[in-house]
Amino acid sequence: MRYKGRPVQVRPFVFYISLVHYRRTPARYFQILKNTEMRLLLISNSTNTGEAYLDYPKNNIREFLGNKKIQALFIPYAAVTFSYDEYEEKVKARFREVGHDVVSIHHFTDPVKAVMEATAIVVGGGNTWMLLKCLRDNKLIAPVRKKVIAGTPYIGWSAGSNVTCPTIMTTNDMPVTAPSSLKAFNLIPFQINPHYIDANPAGHAGETREQRILEFIEVNRDIFVAGLREGTMFLLEGRKLSLIGPRNARVFSYGTEPKEVKAGQDLSFLLKKRKG
Repeated sequence: MRYKGRPVQVRPFVFYISLVHYRRTPARYFQILKNTEMRLLLISNSTNTGEAYLDYPKNNIREFLGNKKIQALFIPYAAVTFSYDEYEEKVKARFREVGHDVVSIHHFTDPVKAVMEATAIVVGGGNTWMLLKCLRDNKLIAPVRKKVIAGTPYIGWSAGSNVTCPTIMTTNDMPVTAPSSLKAFNLIPFQINPHYIDANPAGHAGETREQRILEFIEVNRDIFVAGLREGTMFLLEGRKLSLIGPRNARVFSYGTEPKEVKAGQDLSFLLKKRKG
């Protein structure tokens, strides 16, 4: 390009905008999402009934990270009733089983630096409110977002999937603590409800999960919500979003009937700004 008649070289760069700016300029958010090569594996739950911890998604994790051994940075902040050391050991055992490894962020004196030097980022499940509070207290929202937008692989399950959304407002967890904001990593433009179930347990007369989500979209009409059933996960690679697993996902959008989406179905509509 030319400026005042002189040739000027324009160098490529990774463009980062704060969450506040994204909220004010949604069109620019979707343009950046269009141009990025993000890689996310977003798992609904860590453990299926009767199985070992992280057993069912372990091969998906191996395939996602590749054949070359990676030591991913593990963020255990969703733990409440057990220690970060205990959490790290559980995750480490499963990752080593598939040829990879993790090291927990709580071993580092500078968590921001640990994130910026990570080759992959793994965020475990637990309590989403506690997770977001610790992420915010350690000033990790912007660094993680910047790294993942630049191409660093991200794996999350349950709460770790929830925090990739614009907010944590579709979590199932009790608010055991209060983060400074409900805004999360905002890596995807839709909300996930992990552990989605279709009916209440026998003898329970309260609202169903679907009713709760319908309440959410009544107030938040400009966003999709995906109910991610147990044993399933979303895989995002660049602009391609796919569902993996034996069960459908259920998608909610204001003004329309909820719809079932299957593995192999085109889910790119979830990455676009909702119209209407």
